Amino acid sequence: MTILSLTVAAAVSPVAVQAPAGELAGRWEGRITVSGQSLRVVLNVDAVGAATLDSPDQGVTGLPVSGLSLQGGVVRFSVPAAGGGFEGSLADGGRTLNGALTQGAATLPLVLTRSLELAPSAPPPVTPEPAAHRPQTPQAPFPYRSEEVVIPTTMAGVQLAGTLTLPEGRGPFPAVLLISGSGQQDRDETVFGHKPFLILADALTRRGVAVLRVDDRGVGGSTGPLASATSADFALDAGASVAFLDARPDISRIGLIGHSEGGTIAPLVAQVHPDIAFVVMIAGPAVSGGDLLVEQSRATLQASGVAPAMIERNVGLQARIMQAVAANADSAEAVVAAVEPILAEAGLPEAQRQAAAAQVTAPWTRWFVAHDPQPSLRALSAPLLAVYGGKDTQVPAQQNAAALRAAAPSADIVVLPNLNHLMQPATTGLVAEYQTIETTIDPEALRTIVDWVAAR
Repeated sequence: MTILSLTVAAAVSPVAVQAPAGELAGRWEGRITVSGQSLRVVLNVDAVGAATLDSPDQGVTGLPVSGLSLQGGVVRFSVPAAGGGFEGSLADGGRTLNGALTQGAATLPLVLTRSLELAPSAPPPVTPEPAAHRPQTPQAPFPYRSEEVVIPTTMAGVQLAGTLTLPEGRGPFPAVLLISGSGQQDRDETVFGHKPFLILADALTRRGVAVLRVDDRGVGGSTGPLASATSADFALDAGASVAFLDARPDISRIGLIGHSEGGTIAPLVAQVHPDIAFVVMIAGPAVSGGDLLVEQSRATLQASGVAPAMIERNVGLQARIMQAVAANADSAEAVVAAVEPILAEAGLPEAQRQAAAAQVTAPWTRWFVAHDPQPSLRALSAPLLAVYGGKDTQVPAQQNAAALRAAAPSADIVVLPNLNHLMQPATTGLVAEYQTIETTIDPEALRTIVDWVAAR
């Protein structure tokens, strides 16, 4: 997802014993408090004990739950995709689960109340969320052509699907490849009902620029493994999309627009494809992933009103973990050995230490934490525009704009003071605020990007 974040732990569950359907089947609802924000959590358990977890306030549904067990009145499960887990006791005649969600160095109290109980043969309930009002989402008819495309790659099992929008006429047209941020993103980079890449594609194509936007591997119409993939693999995927555009006779100059992690990927692609005409980084990191995540933690806690002393303690722990991961990134085993003593010194229980160490051994995490984007930024010869939001708590503007200026003195760097990581007009800049904002991309940010690209 466009949301760059690191959960430093995944829960460790005991050997699973299938939960009796009559005990747990149904819909369970509760709330956790993260960085001062209250977020809904929904556990759905079907009649045979299969379960999924939703986080409606973050636009996440259907996360697979594993290891669901009921032993001696204690319920446990883990959510590998979210790096979390739960342990709690049945209470109130089986209507309540009193426990905690383990995430990173924190144990978050969570009380789940059964809002709907299922008969043994009933399917899990689906409660649709009301459609969010997103007035900027483009609506047909469009004054340009739209083509569904399939993009082959040289990577085993990876085939990409996307949409190419083309201005009316014969061309050839200048083109842009949109590169999404972290997490599993569809071609529109959909988050909380917002579709920023659809809006960018519409605005650029109306200005005479062809735009290719692509589902990430393993998402939508694209195929390919995700568990072992890193940003370097996603750069290969983006390179395949560039090659696809380059082979078309109706396409001329090709530029790249990367959002968030996509801003890290775009300069890597430009190194391999020296004919890239220009690069746009939207909230793109200009420091190492480890340094970014430390500052992200600080910015989020500050925006949440956390006491300074607590911020410094949390940031200090995060910095030590990131340094340990970066120094040992080539080996998952070495990362575990380096991180576990830090977590033990912090006073975390053994289960949480093991879970945290397991989380930071993921290939994507190790690569991202250790990667320094400065060499690829310094090597970039194409014109570069970088746009940052002054209230971005995920890729803080002050840290990254300064680092980018040092690496690329000729870059056009624009900081729009009141915008968040999604380029929305924001109050706090916190992630929980994204869904409450109707604007998908602030008009000034959209105009800045589209005018700059059109001029190239």
